[in-house]
Amino acid sequence: MSALRATFVGGGNMATALIGGLVARGAADAQFRVIEPSATQRDRLRARYAGVHLHDAVTAGAVSDADVVVLAVKPQHLRDAAAALAPHRDALPLVLSIAAGIRIGDLARWLDGHRRIVRAMPNTPALIGRGISGVYADPSVDAAARAVAAEVLDAAGEVVWLDAEQSLDAVTGISGSGPAYVFYFIEALEQAAIEQGFDRAAARRLAYATFAGAVALAQGSSDEPATLRANVTSKGGTTERGLQVLDARGVAHALRDAVAAATARARELGDEFGKP
Repeated sequence: MSALRATFVGGGNMATALIGGLVARGAADAQFRVIEPSATQRDRLRARYAGVHLHDAVTAGAVSDADVVVLAVKPQHLRDAAAALAPHRDALPLVLSIAAGIRIGDLARWLDGHRRIVRAMPNTPALIGRGISGVYADPSVDAAARAVAAEVLDAAGEVVWLDAEQSLDAVTGISGSGPAYVFYFIEALEQAAIEQGFDRAAARRLAYATFAGAVALAQGSSDEPATLRANVTSKGGTTERGLQVLDARGVAHALRDAVAAATARARELGDEFGKP
């Protein structure tokens, strides 16, 4: 059983997913504290994890004896969350932030100089333990503290450590926003099936199974995605005809532009909410 003790500031979906993943790996829900001002959300957490210690505001007791404090709030709320923690900075252990855009330097300033900070960008498949997180640690974070952060994030899926903090903006644009791109394509394929005469239930089954099967095939193969695509594209065949339309419409270029735009927005969030 894991002995990790964690305090979560914010009790929304991502905090719930991380707690659930840790509990599934053997942790007791009593090892976790959640600071959540919403009574409705506290009730939801209480119903799901009866042993979790719930607080409506930051107190010394809420952060004492924790191995890590996880900041699981939206970027626009992170400054206020950090300001509430700052009076307890001497008691703070490792701080793990999963808020998009907000840089370690700004967060450290709000925490009255505390720099034992790890930033991570998970994505929504973490809700079912199939996420992936890009992670960067301040140089002051030692190997033991990095292992604590990894233990929390491993509960939600894969972890990729980054050498540069600015790479987190690109992670946000690729995998953080990426599930929405996938859902967008599934939605379009489902609608295309409906337009070809299928009812919605059958159209959705076709779309879901096509995406799930293609990803499983790719993950189980040593071939590059381009090779796998070529393998199902016969000269003069149906797939070639469909891909010609996608190329003519610039779909691949549009997807790269979408990632670039989301990455730029992550940088903007850091500038907007991190400014003095």
